[in-house]
Amino acid sequence: MENKEQFGSRFAAIAAMAGSAIGLGNIWRFPYMVGEYGGAAFIFIYIISSFLLSVPIFFAEFIIGRRSGANCLGAMRRLAPRSRWRLLGILCILTPSIILSYYAVVGGWSFSYLLRAFTLDFPESFGSFTASPWQSVTAFAIYMAISCIIVAGGVKKGIGRFSKLAIPVLFVLIVVLAIYSVCLPGSSAGVEYLVKPDWSKVTTRTFVNAIGQSFYSISLGMGIIITYASYVSKKENIILSGTGTAISDLFFALIAGFAIMPAVFAAGIEPGSGPGLIFDTLPFIFTSMSESAPLLGKLVAIIFFLAVAIAALTSSVSLIEVPVAWLTEEKGFKRGKATLLVFLVTGTIGALCALGFGPLAGVKIFGHSLFECFDLLSCNVLLPLGGLLCVLFVGWKMKPENFRDEFTNGGSLKFNEKIFGVIRFLIRYVAPIAVILIFLSNFI
Repeated sequence: MENKEQFGSRFAAIAAMAGSAIGLGNIWRFPYMVGEYGGAAFIFIYIISSFLLSVPIFFAEFIIGRRSGANCLGAMRRLAPRSRWRLLGILCILTPSIILSYYAVVGGWSFSYLLRAFTLDFPESFGSFTASPWQSVTAFAIYMAISCIIVAGGVKKGIGRFSKLAIPVLFVLIVVLAIYSVCLPGSSAGVEYLVKPDWSKVTTRTFVNAIGQSFYSISLGMGIIITYASYVSKKENIILSGTGTAISDLFFALIAGFAIMPAVFAAGIEPGSGPGLIFDTLPFIFTSMSESAPLLGKLVAIIFFLAVAIAALTSSVSLIEVPVAWLTEEKGFKRGKATLLVFLVTGTIGALCALGFGPLAGVKIFGHSLFECFDLLSCNVLLPLGGLLCVLFVGWKMKPENFRDEFTNGGSLKFNEKIFGVIRFLIRYVAPIAVILIFLSNFI
């Protein structure tokens, strides 16, 4: 196998994988999903699904990536040559490209709001901002450019170095915000909402969306874990990488909930406000705060949207790396040219998604905007399908001795050896059945 660039350290590898998980899925998507699907009950289901389903699927994807030492399509070519499993590789390159096209639109919003936080000059409404083609597309383009510059820097100097710096800063920022949020007058109702389950509000959709959010948040089924694992040394412990990523993701999601929901309740805002929650409601809170304490309101606004912007970058960098790895390894592109090509292709699609809130608002596919279509397609179809194929491949196609060898580092990791049977059972039986049920529930 040819020499390949790797992460410079264990911390860099875990930070990069955690960074792919700790992103807008936590700080943007998680709070409004909690608001729409029952508060603490949703969180409880989310936690259980993360460790019973998402972590075993993470292990399956990690094994594929590190065993092959290749990008998604190259991994299938090496592990299952001349077979239909190459469709899994194609899917894992297509999915992050689709997600990136609309995800970067939200990233652009975060950058724009960060700049506005310095003057507290927020738009009158989130709808008026997204309806402006110049503002939305420009913010999107700037965000994409920054993300691509980081990826163009390489695995060790670009992605690894950025992740090692960004993740600790992000944790500090979100913890500061959570402490401030729970201290606001009237925030106790928001805290109770996050810790006291209301099982009467739990429906089938609650389970589906909680599990789907876990998939989305930990970056499963989109080729990121396969790609990043191919940069990880054979000496690293898969258990530490998997549980470290899951725990970091879970902790950050919960802290993000405590940073946002208590403030939302303190302001008397409806928690189920949907995707615009942090952009439409929180600026109102910061502006109101500045009326009595101008400097404090501005400082909290800057810290919050800086956290959102960093979270967005850590995930978009991982999304970009998947097709870039394919282009450099399989097509012989230089990293810079591969990154530029991804920027142009996904940038064009993303610009259309951004315009879907303005000039192209009338363009609907099955009653949904381009942005909504890509979100629904990726979360409800592509991610479950990708995760399902990964566990089926590792659980049923890969030879058990190869599975064991990769999971235990050749038998050198005794704890991994002890729990191998449990993990293999979860990957072979529990995860596939659960993913199929989730997938089918979207059509019921």
